[in-house]
Amino acid sequence: MDKHDFVIRFAGEGGQGLVTSADALSRAAAHAGYFVQTHSTFPSQIMGGPASSQVRISTTPVLSSGDGVDVLVALNQYAYDHHHQDLNAGGVTIYNAEEYELPEGGDYFGIKADELAKSTGNARAANMVSIGAVANLIDFDLVQIDAFITQRFTRGRAGDDEIIAANIKAVRLGAEVATNAGFKVGKLHAPDPPDYEQIVITGNAALSLGATAAGLEFYVGYPISPATTVLIWMENNLWGEGRFVHQVASEIEAINAILGAGFAGKKAMTATAGPGFSLMSEGLGLAWMAEIPLVVVDVQRGGPATGLPTKSEQSDLYTCMHPAHGDIKMPVLAPGTIEECFYAGALSVNWAERYQGPVILLSEFGLAERGENIRRPELSAISTESRTLVNEEDTGKRYDSWDGTTPLPGMPIPGGRGAYVANGSEHDEIGDTTHLPRHHIRLTERRFKKLDLLNGAHYEIENADADVIIMPWGSSKGPAREAYDRLLASGENVGWLYSVALHPLPDEVKNVLASADKIIVPELNYLGQWSSLLRQEGYKAESITQYTGLPFRPADLVVSIRERIDVGVTA
Repeated sequence: MDKHDFVIRFAGEGGQGLVTSADALSRAAAHAGYFVQTHSTFPSQIMGGPASSQVRISTTPVLSSGDGVDVLVALNQYAYDHHHQDLNAGGVTIYNAEEYELPEGGDYFGIKADELAKSTGNARAANMVSIGAVANLIDFDLVQIDAFITQRFTRGRAGDDEIIAANIKAVRLGAEVATNAGFKVGKLHAPDPPDYEQIVITGNAALSLGATAAGLEFYVGYPISPATTVLIWMENNLWGEGRFVHQVASEIEAINAILGAGFAGKKAMTATAGPGFSLMSEGLGLAWMAEIPLVVVDVQRGGPATGLPTKSEQSDLYTCMHPAHGDIKMPVLAPGTIEECFYAGALSVNWAERYQGPVILLSEFGLAERGENIRRPELSAISTESRTLVNEEDTGKRYDSWDGTTPLPGMPIPGGRGAYVANGSEHDEIGDTTHLPRHHIRLTERRFKKLDLLNGAHYEIENADADVIIMPWGSSKGPAREAYDRLLASGENVGWLYSVALHPLPDEVKNVLASADKIIVPELNYLGQWSSLLRQEGYKAESITQYTGLPFRPADLVVSIRERIDVGVTA
């Protein structure tokens, strides 16, 4: 029977090539014209510990990691014991027969991938043996895998042909084992590729690419999971005249460095995770007070403290909205898909320049290293904004009162026209320290009024007059969207509301929120942070929370939402 969607999970321990296997299968499927999405979970140590990586392959765009697993490749007993319960009906496990044995008669068969790989002359081809067995189970065309292997290993080096031949042979050996086992999970339906060019990219790479497309010039960062790959991407790609990348010694050094760069006229960014973001609090307060453009990316992980460095949570929202003491509420962009990561990366840089202040780009582990195929962005089409600079007609009063009816006063650049003081103390029109109430009043109002300049973020509104509105944020968008589509198909009266910009919210989104009788917010935290913030604004919001370190399953959300709207739940 043809199936349009399969989930394949590789499980074992860190260092066994699980991520490599899922990535290779996803790229082979994308190369063949399918839509893919990967998801990994692993411990924080470099080697060892329980880990898994999976790929969802579909004939239509993939929204989530799915509800269950169709094929499980379990490389040790622990992996089998803890993952086989996730198998869908008719699912099959491929177990590592070199590591352990299972009794006869189950929905599984063994494979000796290492031994078979060695027989090809390439001991490193064990993952291709497993991929061949998986491909046979879902009736995936092996020729497509051959094409991917040929493309992957054609590098203009001596020995390329031998490596290609060994990997193709490994795929065939794995497929042969699966054939002899006699199992089939289904037949993957022929792909229906889109009529546009695609790329497979991770969330961290996408936001980095977007930021550079918008003219990012200065990046510094301190390694911290799951933000480190932003630093690595920048080191490999942000180069050329006028551009600078550096690994600093701490998160405090990072925020101070981009403060200096922003003050000096550079488009500047750093990326960190929750613990590092906490250390940046004072610097972010200074950037807000002195009105210095910069971008801080917070790739969320489980917390507090060290918490769950390699798991996903959406639990930094309170901190990102109000990262410093005093009256402050930062602009926050929170993309929910890999494609949105790209455009949010560009928009964050433009927003910082537009309103002359700090912007928070809020991502999370569930997006950071997730691979997905998206429409290839047209980099030349990305708008690039730059801050307004002082000119000969300016009065030199950079911090003059501003109510939005006139252009924002230009920002001086050191060494140029219009010298001023970038002061963390409350200040007068030219930046000199003052404690006079009238200055604090007018500049507090100026700093918040500037937020009105920030627009252009993606949002979605459907069935706005429904009894119940579903409003996810960040990476919970995909599972929530699958749940929403299933609820609609079953006749439920539900609406959909989503915004990449969490602050400031688009006016169109606020209008729907104001009229809704019930807003349900799926989010990965304990406190229900987004619904709490919405209730502060007078909106009737409540959360469906999860804090396992793992993404929502659409089926679970369907059940939870039905319970909230007082509709009977069917088994």
